Amino acid sequence: IPPGAPPPVCGLVGVADAVKADAKAAVEALSASGIEVWMCSGDNERTARAVGAQVGIATDRVLAGLKPQGKVAHVKALQAAGKVVAMVGDGINDAPALSQADLGIALGAGTDIAIDSAKIVLMRNSLMGVYAALQISKATFKRIKLNFGTSPSPNPTSSPTPDSSPSPP
Repeated sequence: IPPGAPPPVCGLVGVADAVKADAKAAVEALSASGIEVWMCSGDNERTARAVGAQVGIATDRVLAGLKPQGKVAHVKALQAAGKVVAMVGDGINDAPALSQADLGIALGAGTDIAIDSAKIVLMRNSLMGVYAALQISKATFKRIKLNFGTSPSPNPTSSPTPDSSPSPP
């Protein structure tokens, strides 16, 4: 090595979280049901875009390098555009956005703060659980509307009325 020259690279290690096995299937199922899928990541641009491409999220819907408040800002922007936002997360950096979202969904293997911030906690660490929870919710709401629509009309003669007798002292 010449004097003043940088030492040669002897090794390079790259570390990344593994993409969940069912992430691509979950993104496909959610997209097919008409849901806009975004990815808000604290990872660098290159990593986030690679993961987004791997699971089928459009490049223009991958936001990278976000700190917790950046995730919250994106949720607020979607809400300001009139969208109902469900946020899925499992880490401490997701907690503020989980709280801001109309529906926060935490993965059961996530951090305590993410679990405490969410309205729904999926017991399995599976993203397909998000799709399943939304399908169950839609079916339940449909049943409730059906029950209201088919329930008999109340009988006005049997409606409760306030008691007009004097109250005891």
